[in-house]
Amino acid sequence: MRTVFWENNELKMIDQRILPARFEVVSYRSHKDVAFAITDMVVRGAPAIGAAAAFGLALAGYESASSSTEGLLADLGAASAVLKASRPTAVNLAWAVDRLMTVARSVTGSADDVRAAVLAEAQKLADEDVEINKRMAEHGAALINDGDTIIHHCNTGALATVDWGTALGVIRTAHEQGKHIHVLVDETRPRLQGARLTAWELEQYGIPYEIISDNMSGYFLKAGRAQKVFFGADRVAANGDVANKIGSYMLALAAHDNNVPVYSVVPTSTVDLSLAHGDLIPIEERDTDEVLGIQFHGEPVAPKNAKARNPAFDVTPNRLLSGIVTENGVVYPPFDINLPKVVR
Repeated sequence: MRTVFWENNELKMIDQRILPARFEVVSYRSHKDVAFAITDMVVRGAPAIGAAAAFGLALAGYESASSSTEGLLADLGAASAVLKASRPTAVNLAWAVDRLMTVARSVTGSADDVRAAVLAEAQKLADEDVEINKRMAEHGAALINDGDTIIHHCNTGALATVDWGTALGVIRTAHEQGKHIHVLVDETRPRLQGARLTAWELEQYGIPYEIISDNMSGYFLKAGRAQKVFFGADRVAANGDVANKIGSYMLALAAHDNNVPVYSVVPTSTVDLSLAHGDLIPIEERDTDEVLGIQFHGEPVAPKNAKARNPAFDVTPNRLLSGIVTENGVVYPPFDINLPKVVR
């Protein structure tokens, strides 16, 4: 099934906060509830967030009581601002909302025609995401050799997209091609998307894996026990700098130091050509409870009065990347020249 989908005039999503203990699908009928779900990480992963926001804007259209096109567009504009504010780093969110607003403004018919057009475009966006992911997966799978052990950070599978996945979609495709691969799954602290979500997905696909803590990656890379590193991205600058889940930078540094290829797998909608370099990418700081709330043997890890910091992303400089996999092919350095060509 899809991570994000429209059914019975509701947006439905897999609740990723409670996996792998429970599998539940939650329903939404309000764009504000969708925005909160994005902030609270019921749904996460740049492509999935984009699709959720798109359907959230469609919900806003049906929430609006306006019978005029002008009034409806005003309500949609207000809703788009709420949705865009829900998570600032993932550029797919703003891209999806802006795409739907462009369609809404182009409709020449009634307010109901606008509502129908926005919903149709949201569904089109979701369907395209699946097709794009599968194209990326084919390009990326060609980079994986039979027998490879791959270190994977965060979760980039079907749960992070509408379906199939980005970096984990590449791994899944390589496995389905008959390649014998093994995955070392970074826990991805503090929310443990690797240990909770990627490991759960790999079990569904029958792909061999082992969970490692984030600080073990350097050991396996230096020992020659990992041949590739794959992760996704929430935003890519025009020069190829990549913002991804916190810890990606350290992983890429260790891989680069040991001559292990590092690939970021992203749809071109994640590339933000308006930003010249990664230092311009806004980095979301999340609630410190995500850090301080971690327990060991049922007891809090941190002292009662401890303080913490919790940036959700870091930026991997383009010099540490071997390539960026997109639906239009693998982009190699120099990224500032080659990446805009693939995006446009």
